[in-house]
Amino acid sequence: MRPDGREPEQVRPITVQPDFISYPEGSVLWRAGDTMVLCNASYSDTTAPFLRGSGEGWVTAEYAMLPRATDTRGERRKNGRAQEIQRLVGRSLRAAVRRDLMGERSLIID
Repeated sequence: MRPDGREPEQVRPITVQPDFISYPEGSVLWRAGDTMVLCNASYSDTTAPFLRGSGEGWVTAEYAMLPRATDTRGERRKNGRAQEIQRLVGRSLRAAVRRDLMGERSLIID
C-alpha cells in the first residue's frame, strides 16, 4: 500500500486544465496526484540568431522548479540538473517539430 492509499499498480489521478494562464498563446496545468506541472507556450515572429535568413524556425524550452516545490526550499538560480532538463526538453521538442515548415518563427515553452 502506498502512503496515499493507492495499490501498487494504481496510477495517481490525472487532471489537465488547459488555458490556465491568460497571457501566453497556450498554457496548461497538468496534475498527477500532488505533482503539478505548469506549461506555457509563447510565439515569436523571429527565429534564433544563427538561423536568420535560413527560412527555418526554432523551438526552445526553459525549465525551473519553484523554490518551494519540494519539502525544503531550493535556490531560484539554475543548477546543473535544471539546465540538463531544460536542454533535454528543448531537444525533444525540436525532434518532434518540422522547423523547416515554421518559417522564421520561434516557439518558446516554459
